[in-house]
Formats: sequence, C-alpha cells, structure tokens
Amino acid sequence: MASTTSFSDDRSAFFDLPAAHWLPRLAVAGVFLYHGVTKFPGLAETAAFMGMPVFVWALVAIGEVAAGLGLLFGGAVTTRAGDLATRVSGAVIAVIMVGAIWLVHWGQWSNIPSETHPMGGMEFQTLLLALGLYYVARGRHAA
Repeated sequence: MASTTSFSDDRSAFFDLPAAHWLPRLAVAGVFLYHGVTKFPGLAETAAFMGMPVFVWALVAIGEVAAGLGLLFGGAVTTRAGDLATRVSGAVIAVIMVGAIWLVHWGQWSNIPSETHPMGGMEFQTLLLALGLYYVARGRHAA
C-alpha cells in the first residue's frame, strides 16, 4: 500500500521558519522603544497633560523602554534568561496596556481620534495587550 502525505505536511517545512518569531517581536519592541524614549524629553509636561504624577509617568517610560529591550534580548539569547526576559517584558507590556486602555482609551474601539477620545480608541492597545499576554504565556518560544 502506498503511503500518503497530506498537503499540510508538505507545506509545514516551508512555513516553519525558525526566525519568524522576530517579525512580531521586532514590531512590538519598536513600538515600545519609540513610545518610551519619546516620553523622556517632555516628561513633566506630558505627565501634567495626562493628569499623572511625574514619577508614575517616568515609570511608564522606563517600563516601555525596558520591555522593548527585553523582547530583543529575549529573542537573541537562547537560554533560560532569554525566556525569562521575554516573559517579564510581556508582563510589563500587559500592565502598561491595561493602564492605557483603562485610563485613556476605554469606551471607543476605533483608533481614530474623536471629540470624546482625542487620543483615539483602544483597538491598537488591545492588540498590544494580547501580544504582551502571548509573550507571558509562551516566553522565548513565542514563534
């Protein structure tokens, strides 16, 4: 009797790219590094605009930069440290996104700014929250 191979088995080798985990990892790290670094020049003014203490706003900025760097480190280091860095970074991302959704974006889904939500809705932040939770759950093996 002849052996049969399904079409999905033939394609799996083609689509099983070991470096594919870098696609979402680089995108999320880039978003968090950008938003974290750009908070520092006007830290006090932006904190006042957001109605937050400067200390809390600085922690958000530091957390964003640390999470971005942690995702990059976690992808590059193949040891337990890389896995832990990815999971911790995912947790930091999740906490920051829950805060952003709760304090700024709740009540409007669309990311387009409106009169009631000048910073836009929560659609993008929800995606980042989901990715953060995914990194917590999967660690470095998020591929």
